Amino acid sequence: MPLALLALAVGAFGIGTTEFVMMGLLPDVADDLNISIPSAGHLVSAYALGVVIGAPLLAAVTARMSRRTVLIGLMGLFVAGNALSALAPDNGWLLAARFLSGLPHGAFFGVGAVVATNMVAPERKARSVSLMFLGLTVANVVGVPVATLMGQQLGWRATFLGVSAIGLAAIAALAFLIPHDHEHATAKGLRGELAALRSVPVWLSLGTTVAGFGALFAAYSYITPMLTDAAGYAGASVTLLLALFGVGATAGNLLGGRLADHSLRGTLFGGLGALVAVLALFPLLMRTELTAAVAVILLGMAAFATGSPLQLMVMDKAASAPSLASSANQAAFNLANAGGAWIGGLALAAGFGVTSPALAGAVLAVLGLGVASLAYAVDRRTVPAGGRERVVASHVPQEAEAVRR
Repeated sequence: MPLALLALAVGAFGIGTTEFVMMGLLPDVADDLNISIPSAGHLVSAYALGVVIGAPLLAAVTARMSRRTVLIGLMGLFVAGNALSALAPDNGWLLAARFLSGLPHGAFFGVGAVVATNMVAPERKARSVSLMFLGLTVANVVGVPVATLMGQQLGWRATFLGVSAIGLAAIAALAFLIPHDHEHATAKGLRGELAALRSVPVWLSLGTTVAGFGALFAAYSYITPMLTDAAGYAGASVTLLLALFGVGATAGNLLGGRLADHSLRGTLFGGLGALVAVLALFPLLMRTELTAAVAVILLGMAAFATGSPLQLMVMDKAASAPSLASSANQAAFNLANAGGAWIGGLALAAGFGVTSPALAGAVLAVLGLGVASLAYAVDRRTVPAGGRERVVASHVPQEAEAVRR
């Protein structure tokens, strides 16, 4: 694997840290800005809104630019958003800064996935995407706990200054390691780029992402009360258990990338099936501390095993605009975050029990399997007899040759 993937992973590490660290800093931010915890929670929503809006928009308007230049520019916007977060004088300014920080998130992963797959041979494309996503999963193991501790000890503003420093390191790595490219999208304009998303297979792939990761967040959003009220853990132990989730997510991401290079569809169906089983067993697994810890690890593994297969599938179904489609998949991921948490909350509010969000997640995972099966049926009808389904382009373009030289 080319060393250039390290630059993408560093950027992903910074993005993953700033996305999830706000959950742990909400009390500190609320106290400092003299606002309520629910009001501070809007800072999480502001970031997610930035991702959903910025992912397809920035990918579309930068489609004819050098992808290396786009990645560096997106990370510059990321640094600016986090620096402004650290300097925000009040809640209104911090909301705007968090929205700005979220804008480059989806486009960075979207464009980065295209660059990653173009730097390797066809049989290693899924692994290249999983290595970029490695920065995101490792952020949950190392970045978020360290950044949260920094915020608690030095003030929450120090956390965002630290994240800005990570962004600057990512810019240096991107400039030094990513090869110069001269590929540009065809001159379609924004309307032409968006036309690539009109395909039914593209929307079925995005729907699989929403349902599959919605299943994850239906349960994960309420993992703390499950661990404390059902499994009997003390509140102080939850941080360590969430780190175990990150370990499982990292292992699942790497395993999914390796398996998807052999069978993309098989890995996707296997990951979604495993997610259904894990979530359905949650009420039983949450009865003891040991099995609850195992459940947290398995949840991360099953969910993130589907990450790189879904990313590659969306890119393939919109081959004329892979950066835009790949970025749209990141927007779908954040819609899954919000929608899954809402559905899990409905189950909890209905009085079905503290582990009911996991069962709601199992239903969503079954829905994801159904959408994925429908997508497979559509592909079977469109692939010519005797042909084989294409995963991604089988040539090795300029970026790969540049790395090899």
